This record gives sequence, structure tokens and C-alpha cells, in this order.
Amino acid sequence: MFDAAVPGSVAAPRAGSAEPTPGARGGAGDDAAPRPFSCVLVANRGEIARRVFRTLRRLGIRSVAVHTDADAAAPHAREADHAVRVPSYLDVDAVVAAAVATGAHAVHPGYGFLSENAGFARACAAAGIVFVGPGVEALEVMGDKIRAKEHVARHDVPTVPGFSAAGLTDAEIAAAADRAGYPLLVKPSAGGGGKGMTVAGGPDDLADALATARRVAAAAFGDDTLLLERLLERPRHIEVQVLADAHGTTISLGERECTLQRRHQKVIEEAPSPVVDAQTRRRLGDAAVAAARSVGYLGAGTVEFLVAGDRLDEPFFIEMNTRLQVEHPVTELVTGIDLVEQQLRVAAGFALDLPEVRLDGHAIEARVYAETPARGYLPATGTVSLCYPGTARVDSAVETGSVISALYDPMIAKVIAHGPDRQTALARLDAALADTVVLGVDTNIADLRALVADPAVRAGHLDTGLLDRRGTPQPPTPTPGALAAVAQRVVDAGAPADGSVWGRVGAWRAGGARAHRTVWLEDDAGRVHPAQPAAGDALVVGGPQEFWVHADGGAHRLRVVSRRDAAARRRAAAGRAPGAVDPDLVAPLPGTVVAVHVSDGDAVDAGARLVTIEAMKMEHTVIAPHGGTVRLRTAAGAQVARDAVVATVTPAAQAAEPQVSELEVPGPEATEPEVPEPVEGTGTHGVPATGASTGSATAARPAASPATHPGPHDLAVTPASIPPSSPKETLS
Repeated sequence: MFDAAVPGSVAAPRAGSAEPTPGARGGAGDDAAPRPFSCVLVANRGEIARRVFRTLRRLGIRSVAVHTDADAAAPHAREADHAVRVPSYLDVDAVVAAAVATGAHAVHPGYGFLSENAGFARACAAAGIVFVGPGVEALEVMGDKIRAKEHVARHDVPTVPGFSAAGLTDAEIAAAADRAGYPLLVKPSAGGGGKGMTVAGGPDDLADALATARRVAAAAFGDDTLLLERLLERPRHIEVQVLADAHGTTISLGERECTLQRRHQKVIEEAPSPVVDAQTRRRLGDAAVAAARSVGYLGAGTVEFLVAGDRLDEPFFIEMNTRLQVEHPVTELVTGIDLVEQQLRVAAGFALDLPEVRLDGHAIEARVYAETPARGYLPATGTVSLCYPGTARVDSAVETGSVISALYDPMIAKVIAHGPDRQTALARLDAALADTVVLGVDTNIADLRALVADPAVRAGHLDTGLLDRRGTPQPPTPTPGALAAVAQRVVDAGAPADGSVWGRVGAWRAGGARAHRTVWLEDDAGRVHPAQPAAGDALVVGGPQEFWVHADGGAHRLRVVSRRDAAARRRAAAGRAPGAVDPDLVAPLPGTVVAVHVSDGDAVDAGARLVTIEAMKMEHTVIAPHGGTVRLRTAAGAQVARDAVVATVTPAAQAAEPQVSELEVPGPEATEPEVPEPVEGTGTHGVPATGASTGSATAARPAASPATHPGPHDLAVTPASIPPSSPKETLS
């Protein structure tokens, strides 16, 4: 068991697999202790709002939620003691007015949205409401990465080499970049959560990196000031949790390993780090405490560091998050400290009263995203038709019936496991993920399980580029149990596979016993499987043509196809040139076109950037899978639906070929032989054909195959563009 004291800190025994219980932290845990407040408004949504409500409920504090029209029926709006509609989670005046109207004494901002907004903290103070967070100075200094870096450097906190681009022309930035050396990380000075971060590997990449970072920064933070820093090779991302009160106490609660990231968004976090020893922990803790004290910090905060893989003794400060972190549960589970309660107590003016901090065991958190890994991990939308939590601590934003839109962050839950050691914690996390059921919307749960099983992850050999090197996975192959369960549901419903009278009659033999019926099912990779109905331990929802199933620790979407369709798909796949893709390029997800990089009629080369689409705080660029002439189907500022055609790239050679009328294409014959085995074919949800070049987004769909079916999130009509609407809100 890992059981080590955190130097210079205070703590308590571990509190199990949920939020720490009363008394677990020492000092403030007695139920008879005075409540910090009698009513608190939570200015957030989703899982963090529900997480804060749990502590408020335990402490006997009345809770108030705010919600937009889109979230009127969301779990967090129904779970609070009182809920108030606001036009936007970013509307400072509306949120403060809701707090005043409901008699809230304090506002907990959660994370993202207004949590690091100094203007919001001032507005709360002006209304006589306590902001549960640090003071305005800390928000202003640490909220500006350039200013924060300069500030902590004056307090002997080591920083990553780099420079501010404020006030510099692009030519001056290029000259400074040459002096600093490549590769460089270009990132917005304001905000956090990885928004707008881009990499310039060399001088040729710099102009595009600057344009992308500025565009995202201006949209997300209203400030396009940039900071450029040396990109460390194979670094680890390690952060330190701090707590500070107004009575002169600032402590470290140990580190968290947050190295496993994709697009600068954390995926799996753990505490403690598998590579940090006592001496390094002391060095990290001292630097974090110095950074916090330098701005008179109050409450819970996180100081983040980058550490080169071969130089763990040289941590570099990158930023301080002046709020609760998404990954705070792993610290709670190894220290036994309820961080939300400590935030409330500090905000109420109480002193920290905790025994020595000891790290008990190991905790690991996996973020469950509504996304499609096979589409390059692009966000997914839809309605959750079935949702059951797994066997661990689960902080969830959704439940059965929840609608996941493109308006907010795609993270829908966190699954957190604890064990006496790292290997046990990993095993328990995998078991909990296997038991977690989310049907009706694509998620990354299968990918998380694969990641937990990765030998490098299990050995603790991590760096921030590991996930990118793993590439884009194929949709998982459904297990025999999943196929049999869906086939049984089809047979029980009496649904014919092809709508014909023969499909209704079913299989039979003259003078013999009735033959078993075969149901043909297509998965998200376009593979067609023959399935024999059988009862089993599986959960199945949907129908009559499309089903979701959870079986053997995984979820799958399966579509019913006829034997004829299955054979036709096999013939189409066999006759198609390897790597052939449709010239129509589609939007990989619903969003807003923020940039068009070519003009209509341009001749482009393979890999050329065509259109950039923004959704859920990320940009996705559609690229040309081959050379040819481009025809644009959308424009900058337009909104596009998922799978809407945004551009067409016609190969030059193809333009000279004679066109074949659809009437001249022979159809499948009436008597088609059975398909004896699963068919490797083209998916119906934009999965690229083997060898297709799609760049940073799933841009090209495979060449069409017979009898394709619409996806569950596809619109009945998918226009290439829809008039622009108001800017979307996103959650960090």
C-alpha cells in the first residue's frame, strides 16, 4: 500500500469510493459544526453541479441551480432544491440576480464558465454574495498566462522557456520564434482547458498556428493575445492540489498525474503520480505553495507543471487553475478530504483544520465523453436511451432520457476507482467501465478500457503524446453475445429483415423441424454479421431497424439488414478500388464553419485544408483526400449538420471519364447466395475506407454501398449549411 505523508501538509484517512464522509477530514467533519452557509447557488451545470449539490445536501445547505432553456429538463436542474432559468451560463447579471432572488449567501462557480472570471467575482461582492473561490487579484494574475508566468518567475518558481506575443507583429513573432527554437506550443494567454492550443513544428507551421489560436481565443475568451512556449519532448503533465485559507495557511495535498491527454484535454488522471518520489513531491509541493502564496490565494486551486520524461527533477510551471479541477475526485479518494466542503469553509472565513495529509493507496479517474473514437474522437450528440452507472464512484451529468447537444462540453461522466495500489486501482477502474452502461449515444468507454489495458499505461510509461501515437481505433467488433441478444430481440418483435412476405414467414423445411432463423446485423464499421437468436445477459434498446446493446462489458450499435443487402454490400466492397472515397466531403459533426481555406473551383492537392468547423470548443479541419477540383457547399459562418456535404473534390481523371447513368447500373439479382461470414464493408456513418487520408477530421466518407441506413443522429434532411445562430457556450 502507498501510504506516505505529503511534506508540509495536513490530512486525514481515505474516505472510500465516494465523497469523504463527515469526520473523515478531521476538525470540520463533525455534523454539529456550524454550516458555512445556509443557501448556495451553483453557477454551473452537469456533473460538477450535481457533485457540489451532494456536499451541500450532506451539510444541510439549501441548493439553487441555474439552467438555460436547453437544460430545463437536465438532471442538475431537477436535483437542486430550487432552480432558476438564465439566458446563458455566462450571463453574469442573470446569475447574480438569481442568487439575490433566491436568498443565496454564496455562489459556487464549479469549473469552466464563470469560475475564473474576475468580473463575476466583483459582481458577486457588489451584490453582497460570497464568491466561492480566490480573490480578484489571484483571478486576474493567474487568469492571464503571460502575466502568471512573469509573476511566479519573480517568486523563484521555474517556468517553461518562451515569450509573449502581445503587441508583436507576425513578422516579429516569427523572429522571436526562430530565437526560441522549434517546436513551439502556441496558446491563448487567457482561459484554459486546452482551448486554442496549437503546435508549430517549424517556421512553415507558424502562420496557421497563430491564426487558429487567435480565432479560438477570441471566440472563447474575447482576447486573442498569445503566448508561445518551447514544446518539451515527451513531457509528463503533473499538477499539485493546494488549499489556502485567510489565516495564513497554504498547503499541498499532493500531486496528480494528468499526462494522458488528447487535444490538450485530459482523459485519464491519477493520484499519486507513479513516477514521483518523496523528494520530487516536496519540490513540486513547495513550488505550488509558493505560487499560491504569491497571489494571496484562497480556497482550492491547482498548480500545473510540465516535466521532461528524463528530467523529473526539473518541473516547469505552466499555469494555475484558480478553481476546482475536473479531476479533483482522485485527490479526495487518496486523502479523504472533501474539497468542496473545504472550499465552502474557507469562503465562509473558517480556518483550515486538518491533520497531516497522508496519501492512502491509489485512485484513477476516466473521463467518459460523448464522442465517436472511430471518427477521430469527434463529439457525438443524441438522446441517452439507457444509462446505468458502474461499480465505482461515478460523477455523472446524464441519466436515461438525457439529451446531449452540441451546445456544451462532450464530457458526460467521470468514473473513479480506488485501490491499495496502482494495479488494483487500474483493475477496478476497468471493471467499473465494463459495468457502465450508456446506450443511444456514442461514447469512448470501449476506448478507455483499451487504454487502461495498454502495456505502457499499466507500466506507468506515460507522456502527453501517447494517445496521439495510438491513432484512431476501429469501432469494436460486437461479441457473439451482443449479436445473439439483438437477433433475439428482432425475432421476438416479429420484425422481417427485408419487409418481404418471406421474411415474415421465416425459415422452414418441408417435412422437417423449423430451421433456426439467421438475422443479419451491420455494425458501425460496416461489417455484416450473421447472428442466431439466443437469450443472454445483455441489455438491448431500440428497434425495429436499429438497436443498441450492452453485452460482455461493451456497447454496440447494430442495424438489421436483409440477406440480399448483405450480399450486395459484399459485392460492392469486393469491386471497389482499395482506399476509394466519395468525392463528397462531409461535416464530421454538427458545428459552425469558422474558416474556408479555398475558393470554389480551385485545383487542390491531396491533404489540402478546405473547411474548418468549430464545435464543443474544438476545431475540426476537413481536408482533401485526393487531388482535384473543389466545389464548395458551404460558407464561413454557416452552421452545418453532421454528415452534411461541405465540399466536393472531383479528381481530374474522373472528370474526363464518361458518366454512367444510375439506370445502367445492374441491381442485385433476386437469387443471391447466402453470406457465409462477416463482411468487411463500408460503414454507414462516415468511417473512412482503408487508406483514405482525412487529416485532422473524418472528412471523406467511403464510396457509397447499397442499402445504406441513416445514423441515429443524422437529420432527415441535411442541408449543406444552415443560417448562423448565436455563439455556442462551452464548458472547460
